[in-house]
Amino acid sequence: TEEEQAAKLKAEKIRVALEKIKEAQVKKLVIRVHMSDDSSKTMMVDERQTVRQVLDNLMDKSHCGYSLDWSLVETISELQMERIFEDHENLVENLLNWTRDSQNKLIFMERIEKYALFKNPQNYLLGKKETAEMADRNKEVLLEECFCGSSVTVPEIEGVLWLKDDGKKSWKKRYFLLRASGIYYVPKGKAKVSRELVCFLQLDHVNVYYGQDYRNKYKAPTDHCLVLKHPQIQKKSQYIKYLCCDDMRTLHQWVNGIRIAKYGKQLYMNYQDALKRTESAYDWTSLSSSSIKSGSSSSSIPESQSNHSNQSDSGVSDTQPAGHVRSQSIVSSIFSEAWKRGTQLEESS
Repeated sequence: TEEEQAAKLKAEKIRVALEKIKEAQVKKLVIRVHMSDDSSKTMMVDERQTVRQVLDNLMDKSHCGYSLDWSLVETISELQMERIFEDHENLVENLLNWTRDSQNKLIFMERIEKYALFKNPQNYLLGKKETAEMADRNKEVLLEECFCGSSVTVPEIEGVLWLKDDGKKSWKKRYFLLRASGIYYVPKGKAKVSRELVCFLQLDHVNVYYGQDYRNKYKAPTDHCLVLKHPQIQKKSQYIKYLCCDDMRTLHQWVNGIRIAKYGKQLYMNYQDALKRTESAYDWTSLSSSSIKSGSSSSSIPESQSNHSNQSDSGVSDTQPAGHVRSQSIVSSIFSEAWKRGTQLEESS
């Protein structure tokens, strides 16, 4: 009837109006992202977007090719520290912590240490100080044991670190231990047993950062410093904790151990999602290339990485199994090389 049609039309108008109100209430920011070639891009982000979604947009816009190592890095110039945003984090929520006159920067760049934990887990999960080789299948088993059980296994990292004295440029040695519940230290003159340990910091409300040039700024013993602070602290504060490691390997082990203790299984889910997106991009590019070169499918290869970001992230057609097999082989080769590069970087450190 006309009355029913009028009621439906009214209900639809109300629904559309409510959607517009809801959309208007979403927090949006116009941000500047600095690129690794010293250029920058301006884009709008809203509070519904994760870092992973923003990364995908940047890879598409910059035509840089899909890679696991592309990262959004937050640099806090006043405190001389930086950290790689995790893929699951809400970008707007983090940026709203910046002060209005902030000189902080958001940088889009490749950082091999972002997922080095999953490319070479034996260097981070076994508590060994030296680099080690491991077959790919054994790496998968190790990751499954750590991340796929009923609870995540936090690597029990421990050792002597340098702790900066509050308000001073002096550093003192303490024996620290990482546990699932936080970071602990052994008081002077006490034994390294659970009942003697003192809680240094719980990790629920702090982020871990890399310190930059702290040898000059704070007279640190080495260049390998990590920082723990609440994300809302943007200026010098007594609540910022500074630790210094003897070498780069120890620094990366502690940073990754803290990430595991803080984020748990979510880290592994981030890595798997990034891996699937990268594989999908390579599969799609390979199939597009082979469809153009008709009659030469046996010798078809993917286009260069500069064209990958023009492709969709959608699923791969089942009508070209040969292209799919080839692309899987190419992807395997790519990630094998990535593991090698990760190991070489760690050895050089």
